[in-house]
Amino acid sequence: MMKYLLPLVITVAMVQGSENKKLAQTGFQFLSVTSDARSGGMADAMTTIHGRSVSLFFNPAGMSRQTQLFDINFSANNWIAGIKHDAFSLSVSPKNGQFGVFGLSLLNVDYGELQGTMVWDNDQGFIDTENFYPSALAIGLGYGRALSESFSVGGQVKKAYQYLGHNVVPITDSSKVVENNISDALAFDFGTIYMTDWHGFTFGMSVRNFSDETQYAYDGFQLPLTFRIGGSIDLFSFVSSIGEKQSLLLAVDALHPRSYPERLNLGLEYSFMSMGYMRLGYLYNYDERDLTYGAGFKLGPLSIDYALTPFGVFDSVNRISIGISR
Repeated sequence: MMKYLLPLVITVAMVQGSENKKLAQTGFQFLSVTSDARSGGMADAMTTIHGRSVSLFFNPAGMSRQTQLFDINFSANNWIAGIKHDAFSLSVSPKNGQFGVFGLSLLNVDYGELQGTMVWDNDQGFIDTENFYPSALAIGLGYGRALSESFSVGGQVKKAYQYLGHNVVPITDSSKVVENNISDALAFDFGTIYMTDWHGFTFGMSVRNFSDETQYAYDGFQLPLTFRIGGSIDLFSFVSSIGEKQSLLLAVDALHPRSYPERLNLGLEYSFMSMGYMRLGYLYNYDERDLTYGAGFKLGPLSIDYALTPFGVFDSVNRISIGISR
């Protein structure tokens, strides 16, 4: 068992001992924000969780064990500064997963209304122009498959776009041209999950937002590439008297992002009769966030989840998700 636990322990130690100060090295940061409420309640510790279609936003290998013909999930995330993230995911498992599971993901971001300005020869040094509405969009196609009773793999290719209004660019002293600030990038996600025989302990890894450099005008930048390794286990499996009607899932993810120091996400999910859920999470090495809270219920094919994340100097973040599986 130690050969499974050792890589995770080493990674956790690296997270705790890291003194790197990696900041502002990437763009398209909206790709790092999750909207799913179950994930929000568990501090986004979802690398080893089989979550059907929403796994496309964490680890595509998590779709691989889907037995339902289809799964649909809608999520709304009221992020900080009035920014809204809306997500949709769909997964289809033909012939009970015999040919793998196919998925579609969609993420739309509304940044609200902003006041435009431009440089001007006056006392302020600028003048107001028009109000504009920046936005972002990502569309992905994914596939996951269980290669054995224990091992699963998955991947996703996605196209991401971001619009940041337009600006006036001087060509000569007397002529100017208006340019739209639109950028796009092709990115890839992939991951693996392995389930052991020891109390169902599961570990896995994922790589998200692997891509070439993109740019606005003449400035190039990277996407928020993130490597995760994680593990999860049902703590109640060690207590035989509790039975199978309850579970307490512990999930731990260690993150190595391109733009930030190493981080650690810890999540707990209590389940009663696979119908009612309570969730708690902790975000380690984040500037304004630490504890997260969530709850949900499942009734037949319908599931509804909610998550609350206090966000320091900002307003609290609220997430809600509605899912249907048949």
